Amino acid sequence: MSVKKIAVVIVGHGSRDPAANTEFEKLVACYQEQRSEFQVSHGYVELTEPLLTRALSDAAKSADRVVVFPLFLFSAGHVKNDIPIALAKARRAFPQVRFEAARALGVHPTMAELAVERAESGVALTDEAARQTALVLVGRGTSDPDANGDFYKMARLIGERKGFSMVAPCFSGVRRPFFSETLELAARSRPQRLLVVPYLLFTGRIIEKLRTQVQEFSRSYPWIKTELASPLGADPKLFQVIDERIRKAMNGQSPLPCDTCHYRVPLAGLTENVGGLKALLWSIRHSFTHSQAAPHRHAHKLIKKHVLVCGNADCADRGSIPLIDTLRRLVKDAGREREIQITRTSCMGRCGEGPTLAVYPDGIWYRGVGAQDAPELVDEHLLADRLVSRLVDNIMQ
Repeated sequence: MSVKKIAVVIVGHGSRDPAANTEFEKLVACYQEQRSEFQVSHGYVELTEPLLTRALSDAAKSADRVVVFPLFLFSAGHVKNDIPIALAKARRAFPQVRFEAARALGVHPTMAELAVERAESGVALTDEAARQTALVLVGRGTSDPDANGDFYKMARLIGERKGFSMVAPCFSGVRRPFFSETLELAARSRPQRLLVVPYLLFTGRIIEKLRTQVQEFSRSYPWIKTELASPLGADPKLFQVIDERIRKAMNGQSPLPCDTCHYRVPLAGLTENVGGLKALLWSIRHSFTHSQAAPHRHAHKLIKKHVLVCGNADCADRGSIPLIDTLRRLVKDAGREREIQITRTSCMGRCGEGPTLAVYPDGIWYRGVGAQDAPELVDEHLLADRLVSRLVDNIMQ
């Protein structure tokens, strides 16, 4: 009888940019070369294949034990919601397999060491030079305040290792302070040097945007020597943290946040709440739409999906009106017109990129949608709760 290996599934976000996915997959391959005792594979939360649900299924077919490691810097929406939902589904499908979830990279002194190494790369940063250097640490930004708070804590750990004159954490998007305004703030402290450190794992569009912004800043402030460091990337220190997270998960320590949430696990008296995506979306919708109301009986029948389609001039010229008509017809043909509402809206702020369509309470925005895409959107997303990844523009947290 053959002995099955322990499977490790490393989870990435997924990108529409093939180069970003390739960089992630190279890191996974490098980790597999160094950890032959594991059967290492990868999966994505969204936007590209293989999706996490498939990756877990494939791993479970050849292993008795599957450990999921989210290769995310902090625990935000995808780590707290999407991964536990996928795990719950996998546990139901493979009850004989033991599934465990490790924590994300998170706040860790080794990650701080790695960021300082990136800051010092190519820079002669003595203690005296550090005291005349401002450090701007750039994160991706998220709607999760807990994750943003962890990023700020990392900024302090990184900054205090060298005694920089100023440590300014900021975000490339989603939440303020934004990178551009933080650069201006740092300039007012009159540093001799300004180091921009992207606290990101890989290169990609954000790095290119940061590079352009740094070049523009240098033209406006030529007397400040401003340099952009490399992202963290694949590194032995990163692998050390991955090893530690996986080991703790296998020892039953530091479980993934929300992996024992009553929406995932049938707790006594709450079994009706278990339902993965359905339960999660209900929780979000009800908390946002009725949080200000006293306990009450609903006088209206709640719709399950509300689809907003831009009907403004630009999107209308590109075919949004036939799209609306086709969506309404298909939803009616499916007998779901009481549960799914299609609404024509005014401008949705994506002029030149439409027709634009948003699905709530899921918070999924699609762009470049035509009437020919309506059958897939209805069948996959509106009826089956599966994203049509090729059309996704944004996912609201």
